[in-house]
Amino acid sequence: MAKKNDTDKLSELLASFNDDLLGDDLPRQFNDDSIKVERILLDLVRPDPIQPRRVLPEKIHHDFHESRLTPSQALREMVQIAQVAARQRGRPFANLLELLPNPERDETDTKLTPEEELLRELVNLAVTIRDDGQVNPITVIDVSEGATRLYRIETGERRYWAAWLLRDFLPGYESDGMIDCIVVPAERSSVFRQAKENTARKGLSAIAMARQAALLLLTVNGYEIPDYTVTNDFYRQALELRIPRGAGEAIYSAMGGIGKMRFSQFKSLLDLSDEAINIADRHSIDEGILRHVLALPLEDQAEMLQQVVRLNLTVKQVQQICEQNFSENTNADNVPSTTVKLIRSVFKELDKHTPMDFARAAYEERGDIHMARAYLKRLEQFAREALEHLPDGDR
Repeated sequence: MAKKNDTDKLSELLASFNDDLLGDDLPRQFNDDSIKVERILLDLVRPDPIQPRRVLPEKIHHDFHESRLTPSQALREMVQIAQVAARQRGRPFANLLELLPNPERDETDTKLTPEEELLRELVNLAVTIRDDGQVNPITVIDVSEGATRLYRIETGERRYWAAWLLRDFLPGYESDGMIDCIVVPAERSSVFRQAKENTARKGLSAIAMARQAALLLLTVNGYEIPDYTVTNDFYRQALELRIPRGAGEAIYSAMGGIGKMRFSQFKSLLDLSDEAINIADRHSIDEGILRHVLALPLEDQAEMLQQVVRLNLTVKQVQQICEQNFSENTNADNVPSTTVKLIRSVFKELDKHTPMDFARAAYEERGDIHMARAYLKRLEQFAREALEHLPDGDR
């Protein structure tokens, strides 16, 4: 848990936060020489481990920030995840440029996985930097110690990863390994400026908004903000905190001008289970859906969200499912425990396999094509009959 600092400096902090929220261009927010624009070696720059907007997938995020992966290795792992997903959906790619939209290709019904979508965005950004140059510098905090130069990203992490893609992954471009940065002294860093940038550039996911709310709330309550990767429990500390008098306007403004109720709705999402948070963040699931999932037991939340993703459920459908007293309609208390375990296993594992793999496994198991077809047809009929025992979702 974080250690609380002296909260007597709240007025001074809010004054500096309000200064950060004036104007759109960072250099105009400062009237001294403390802000510099420099070209810095990529190897000397690192993303903020507690940045609410997660660029990398959860596991890669932690492995990278705990120094188990280099930037290139982290990107390579993400590329491999995207390649596997693309191959399973019959659209394999070898060159990253193949991810970019192609007007000659019909992509009307193409649904990309979150990793494919992210990689496409980064590749598109990298190509833009290659063709037009880096128009917007990233903002970094000088966290150097002695002779060791080091900079932590405050805003612009996607441009950082695009620069690494350009350096190590896109053929035909000779990168100098540098990136344009606005350098801010450590004492001038601001979680409020970071929040404003996050909400202004591209809307945060509901979970990222929850992390952002927590980070702002922890800051104004005097909590120490670590410079290392944290678990969800760090952000959950904010669930018990209130906004100090006089801090609300700055917080709501930093989060895009939302109101008190909306702020509370986002913050409450931190009560979701860790697995549910991961799924919701990865798939950018809407807060309106997550609000209803909160009513479910912790052990059921992730499974519900997997169904939301797989079936593209609406807010209304999720609300009906979560509010329905399912046990009254199905006599769930009389269902054998072995059946419950079987169906949970099927729901959890089904999306990990392709229909082709399923057919091949059935053939290998029965050893005969006719027997395999017979058992698959039996399974199909079994599922159809089970469906008839469920109440109509429109009632």
